[in-house]
Amino acid sequence: MNQNNQNDNEVFVENEDIEIRLLLEAIYLKYGYDFRNYSNAHMKRRILRRMSMTGLNISEMQHRLLNDSEFFRQVLADFSINVTEMFRDPTFYKAFRTDVVPILKTYPFIRVWHAGCSTGEEVYSMAILLREEGIHDRAQIYATDFNEVVLHKAKEGIFPIDVIKDYTHNYHLAGGKASFADYYIAKYDSAILDKSLKNKIIFADHNLVTDNVFGEMQVIVCRNVLIYFNRELQGRVIRLFDDSLCNGGFLCLGSKESIKYSGSADRFVPFIEDERIFRKKFIL
Repeated sequence: MNQNNQNDNEVFVENEDIEIRLLLEAIYLKYGYDFRNYSNAHMKRRILRRMSMTGLNISEMQHRLLNDSEFFRQVLADFSINVTEMFRDPTFYKAFRTDVVPILKTYPFIRVWHAGCSTGEEVYSMAILLREEGIHDRAQIYATDFNEVVLHKAKEGIFPIDVIKDYTHNYHLAGGKASFADYYIAKYDSAILDKSLKNKIIFADHNLVTDNVFGEMQVIVCRNVLIYFNRELQGRVIRLFDDSLCNGGFLCLGSKESIKYSGSADRFVPFIEDERIFRKKFIL
């Protein structure tokens, strides 16, 4: 009896995985968003969560997704990765300030791409850092994400006031040179960031999975995004970053991410290995 139950469970899991792959294929064919090479575990968690909220099974979800664009937007929000905060992982920003900025100061113009920028906290963190280091005026920051909802929030630059204490703490640990209060205005239950920080930021829709090279950058920041991709997709995205970086440009990844197993690993050298900052080799 137990053996039969075990076999039934194995079939159920296999069928569920097939249904999830079919659902992701349907999303790609219908809407052009490609989640087929995201981490299986990540996508399953997000899909099962939506199933529990709606009471639909996977086949019913697929049918509704294909026929209800509003429902698709809700699911798209589920798939988006929006875990972020200002000066997240302060030691990264401190190392960037200490070791990368002096090299950036030798450039006449600096292009920084924040890929997968979510709601913009880390983008504004970089803008503050560049301002304090005196190179904000000759920098251009490109902040991209595939999710239009989070891009809109990023453009607003308005965050809940109750997170400011943590952001202030991160800022000081990251080597901040002023008072963090100088960069926002408190209004009711919100903190509105200084509008001048946006002067050098361009927010744009860009999908790392399906879109092409993004200019010629001196710095690419993509922290804690690749962990949600499978190894094949990670390799493709690293190649995209390689093609988008100038010689000697810097690639900044998350603490659990690496280029070690990508086909482009030999085109980079570790610059600050503990902080996952890599530098593209000078290639003729």
